[in-house]
Amino acid sequence: MLLKDLDSLAGGWPERVLSMQRNWLGKSQGAKIKFPVAVNGNNGTDIDIDVFTTRPDTLYGVEYLALSLDHPIVLEAAKKDPELRKFLDTAASLPPDSKAGYKLSTVTASHPLHVIDKESPHVARQLPVFAAPYVLSDYGEGAVMGVPGHDARDLAFFRDNVNPDSIPVVVGPQGEAGADGGDASIVPSADAKAFTQEGYLNSLCWKYEGLHSREAKKQIVTDLKQVGRGDFVEQWRLRDWLISRQRYWGAPIPIIHCGDCGPVPVPDDQLPVKLPKIEGDWLKGKRGNPLESSHEWVNTKCPSCGGPAKRDTDTMDTFVDSSWYFLRFLDPKNKEQPFSPSAARPVDVYIGGVEHAILHLLYARFIYKFLSQSELFPEIARAGNVATPFEPFKTLLSQGMVHGRTYSEPSTGRFLHPSEVDLSSPDKPLIKGTQITPNVSFEKMSKSKHNGVDPTGCALRYGADTTRAHVLFSAPVSEVLEWDETKIVGIERWFGRLWKLVNDAQQSLASFSFTLQPADLKATSGHATGLPSSLQDLSDSDADAVLATHRTISSVTSCIEKNPYGLNTVISDLTKLTNSLSSSTPSSPQVLYLSISSLLRLLSPIAPALASECWEILNGPVTAGKPSTNVPAIFDCPWPTPLLKPEEADILSARGGQVVAVQINGKLRFTITIPRRLSPTTAPEASGTVTEEQDWIINRILETDEGQFWLRKKNDWDKRRRVIVVKGGKLVNVVF
Repeated sequence: MLLKDLDSLAGGWPERVLSMQRNWLGKSQGAKIKFPVAVNGNNGTDIDIDVFTTRPDTLYGVEYLALSLDHPIVLEAAKKDPELRKFLDTAASLPPDSKAGYKLSTVTASHPLHVIDKESPHVARQLPVFAAPYVLSDYGEGAVMGVPGHDARDLAFFRDNVNPDSIPVVVGPQGEAGADGGDASIVPSADAKAFTQEGYLNSLCWKYEGLHSREAKKQIVTDLKQVGRGDFVEQWRLRDWLISRQRYWGAPIPIIHCGDCGPVPVPDDQLPVKLPKIEGDWLKGKRGNPLESSHEWVNTKCPSCGGPAKRDTDTMDTFVDSSWYFLRFLDPKNKEQPFSPSAARPVDVYIGGVEHAILHLLYARFIYKFLSQSELFPEIARAGNVATPFEPFKTLLSQGMVHGRTYSEPSTGRFLHPSEVDLSSPDKPLIKGTQITPNVSFEKMSKSKHNGVDPTGCALRYGADTTRAHVLFSAPVSEVLEWDETKIVGIERWFGRLWKLVNDAQQSLASFSFTLQPADLKATSGHATGLPSSLQDLSDSDADAVLATHRTISSVTSCIEKNPYGLNTVISDLTKLTNSLSSSTPSSPQVLYLSISSLLRLLSPIAPALASECWEILNGPVTAGKPSTNVPAIFDCPWPTPLLKPEEADILSARGGQVVAVQINGKLRFTITIPRRLSPTTAPEASGTVTEEQDWIINRILETDEGQFWLRKKNDWDKRRRVIVVKGGKLVNVVF
């Protein structure tokens, strides 16, 4: 369920987090192949070693077996081989990707395909067996097959430890095998490169020659299965979760150990088990598990027989608590249960760093799915109001990091404190004393790099709203934000224009004697007043304002609901609407109020203080003479809904036409106005493809007198070589 249900989170979770969880779970579809191994030569013991592989199609390319350092065969051989013992002592400190290896002189392996293929001489050979640090003991049986021709790591290991003359390549792209047999499949070691993709088996592969890797995998494993040498299996990277910790903090494991009864669960009425209170230096100087030293807490009575017993002194991994705390948040005072099924429900939006992708988030999903099988599972999910499969977090927002401007000494790389840099000319910083230009970069904030920024100081200088909007606008939420405080002035200017727009609008509305009832501000329709009855009678400025507001409401709402990673575009949309209303103020009081009241409500999640103040200024004088204290708070009013239906948006979009500049062979010849086709608010299915829109623009140009003269009389339209439509039809270049 943990793996399969990840598909249901696509669109709500970042793809990189889903990929990280899939990789951590590590499901591998492959085969388990039995390699016969002889220990101490022919007179020794014959053992079968199981090797897991996802590429059984490359079995004909196996050149060696590699065993983990703690494999039983390796440990047994080390008892009689001092050089091997010395290698094991040093190899334990080598990195996992080390190419070091030790050939086991008394151990050889036979090729499993020799049982069914008596014709191919290279599968009749004995294969060397190595002890290798790169083999993990918990992957499969702690043994891997080495295929140098099809794995870069195996190739490097084989070269370092065997120094072969040639490397067999048994799978390749179709048509690369030599016409005269298998010579093309034997590559000199110095020239060999691992072919790691799937392909077609070549002449080294007996009856499997010509099969694609997909078919060859199935056929080879099926044949080996018939002789007891292989089978299809799936492997998982995921291992058991060890939740016990030997430390004070954490939830005590609710088990009591009795000499007569064994482990006994703590009774429900004694839960939760609370940690003993500590004072002063209680933990100082104590080694081992600190709870073992709290004798009064440890020693208790067995709940079953009443005899002397001891509490379990281990505490749980804190991930256990963080895997379900969000359910407790909604029912924190429940003394009977962890949470009530009627109160708990899944989280709508989870915001956290990507560092939690494969631990906390995976554990939380596991615990939630476990609870889905219990009586504690939220009733809202059981009732079918939450789509299955059951997941704790519907939407995951993994934010990027904030990087700070960093200065460093070019010759030494030493990070410089800002006080060591002359910033009198910010664009040309110089190191004080030497007057050398430092290296400037944006790095993860840290004390050692002297590039930290105190957000409190920024908020005090510019205000919390301005700082918040600057953060959102500077980069998409999921990306790295390079903090540059000098650019915050753009947000300040926008807020200044907005403030002036609201105050001017308030005066205009007062001159029109425009009034509303306070209850109108909470209208369920999303707007306190409606549009004028006839859209056709709107002035150009009113039509532009209605259309711009409608598009902004649709865009911002869609982004917040469906694309939280694009919040920087919300700032951009709101800035454009502010500029549009400032440059062409609506003449109708209804349109003016609708546009600005919608703008403020769209702004409120980003700049709550500014939006609230502007809301009071806008609505105080117009609420039927009531004092401004009776104006409902902006957050008590509904979110604005789109102003127009799709067909109404198309009508307004077509008003005024579209100006098109027409070039012939790169030279401007004429400019015309054509009707607009459809508005961007129309659904893609209705607006057609880009090609259809371009054809429509060209046909409208040809219908005009200018188009007929320049494109048909002065030039032969039928002999045109290319037509280029730029910027949605603002420019058209015809090449003859």
